[in-house]
Amino acid sequence: MTDNLRFSDMPDGAAVPHVAMVLIERFQFLALGAQAAFELANAVVGEDFYSLGIYSVSGGPIKSSSGLDVPTVALSEAGPIDTLLLMAGMTPPPIQEDAALAVMRQAAKEARRVAGICTGSFLVAQLGLLDGQRATTHWAYAQHMRDCFSKIVVEGDRIFINQGSVWTSAGLTAGLDMAVALVEKDLGADVAGAVARRMVMHHRRAGGQSQHSELLDLAPSSDRIQKVLIYAKSHLANPLTIEELADVAALSPRQFSRAFQAETGRSPAKAIELLRLEAARILLDNTRHGLEAVARETGFSDLRRMREAFMRQYGQSPQALRREARGVLVGA
Repeated sequence: MTDNLRFSDMPDGAAVPHVAMVLIERFQFLALGAQAAFELANAVVGEDFYSLGIYSVSGGPIKSSSGLDVPTVALSEAGPIDTLLLMAGMTPPPIQEDAALAVMRQAAKEARRVAGICTGSFLVAQLGLLDGQRATTHWAYAQHMRDCFSKIVVEGDRIFINQGSVWTSAGLTAGLDMAVALVEKDLGADVAGAVARRMVMHHRRAGGQSQHSELLDLAPSSDRIQKVLIYAKSHLANPLTIEELADVAALSPRQFSRAFQAETGRSPAKAIELLRLEAARILLDNTRHGLEAVARETGFSDLRRMREAFMRQYGQSPQALRREARGVLVGA
């Protein structure tokens, strides 16, 4: 497998990349939504760049966890597969029979890339494709994955992880983030951004982001406060004063502060600090930026203030958390 394809590289007359979604019994229906990213990518570029199909090992109707049957084609009849998406259910799937694993393993061998959505990561693990690699899954089952597959470095606090030609994602909606990232890999950031907008993804999450998003935890009840948080997330390098945020909400500074506290349970200053901390941790874990650059990019006025915020929130300095993250990767 080699995860390397761009729209401009497709030779004239070449078969369009085929995205094969593989279901097992009791799969979670929402996981099928990942196909929307590829379908919308076709609409954005104005032609069928991808073809889509729904499969199972033996074909025939497959019952979802909600009891609905979905018709599938036998995986052996799929033809050339570009992207193999493996989907499971609300809980980790049992170990599949040897014959079923052989069929999926052959399809994975011939595909350009393989991705497991949510607990579908367990299927990727059963195929042996994650040994010695980093992977993620739904946070509730991260420890179970560690217990079952000791050779995998499980990072239970990531939205999705890409290891060469193998991808794994967290809980079900994270599969949408991963699918958009797959589209970006093929067609570029502009197309992926257009797909995200058509899917009305208010905040397109990067793979290194924590599954426990501060935007989700703050959970404002009104659109105007939600708009402020999304604005803040995109402009962390700004001072983000009360006046600036109140202007985004179209409220006076006093009205804004009261409304923000009432809806989120936090002061604007504390919420912005949490967003900055979250962004700083992503940069520390996933880039080689110096600490001063991380502080500057995430809006901390200097390294000392960023360190103080880290100590308050995590009980560790940025340096210690970066060493800890790199230590896990070295151990991989």
